[in-house]
Amino acid sequence: MLDICLLGTGGMMPLPYRWLTSMMARCGGSSLLIDCGEGTQIALKEKGWSPKPIDFICFTHYHADHISGLPGLLLTMGNAERTEPLTVVGPKGLERVVGALRMIAPELPFELRFVELTENRQQMKLGPYLLDAYRVNHNVTCYGYAISIPRIGRFDVERAVEQGIPQKFWSRLQKGEAIEDGGRQLTPDMVLGPARKGIKVAYCTDTRPVPVIAEYAKDADLMICEGMYGEKEKEAKAREYKHMTFYEAARLAKAAEPKALWLTHYSPSLTRPEEYMDEVRAIFPAAKAARDGWSAELGFDEE
Repeated sequence: MLDICLLGTGGMMPLPYRWLTSMMARCGGSSLLIDCGEGTQIALKEKGWSPKPIDFICFTHYHADHISGLPGLLLTMGNAERTEPLTVVGPKGLERVVGALRMIAPELPFELRFVELTENRQQMKLGPYLLDAYRVNHNVTCYGYAISIPRIGRFDVERAVEQGIPQKFWSRLQKGEAIEDGGRQLTPDMVLGPARKGIKVAYCTDTRPVPVIAEYAKDADLMICEGMYGEKEKEAKAREYKHMTFYEAARLAKAAEPKALWLTHYSPSLTRPEEYMDEVRAIFPAAKAARDGWSAELGFDEE
């Protein structure tokens, strides 16, 4: 099971009814936050989710509307008596940027561990999450992320019995552990079928439409994508500042074929994004204009 909450859907500046960009994922007691704009703590409080179990924070880039909420969040986590290390992921320069922000949050009772992205594509395992980071096209270095929860193959009892594997080792093999038994090496592939479809959420903001976005959102359970502008007359502005319109995001979704598309990161001038959705759904019917606090519980497909 993977819980997703879009905490803030605003770009550039917070509004009375819209916090700045942030999304949280929860799985197996561990939380992963992508971006931490102003108002993230309030959005968490309104949702009833706690910041204490956040083990990973990933930044798309270092514009203020994506990172300005970090010092306060770190202080809150420290005041909650957190002592476990916190892993922070982001583009090159991450440790320097976070270090500067920590001038106003200098004393923390937990360690910060930094993973700086230096390649166009990087994959890493973070707790229960398989995280893919991919470079997009903004006016500063910026990454999109795909969060996956892999699912191992089905345990094959007949194969285990045929190979004389003692039952006491079955659960360990099913969890992916290799076992030494009397000089014989037992491995998970001896008893597991092919990997099954897992859960995937793709997330990107602050970019022009580039093919890599659709590539990493391919067949995702949920695609969360920037839609800075709904107004057709702002297409030139989107190109100039390297953002996306609703329609460009919808065309990426059409290519990627996720189960659903949530638009986010709206311009402050865009007060009623739903007004533009008829044309967007003509391109990709499963598109929605997301609002702060939207959440989804994603599970494995039944077989």
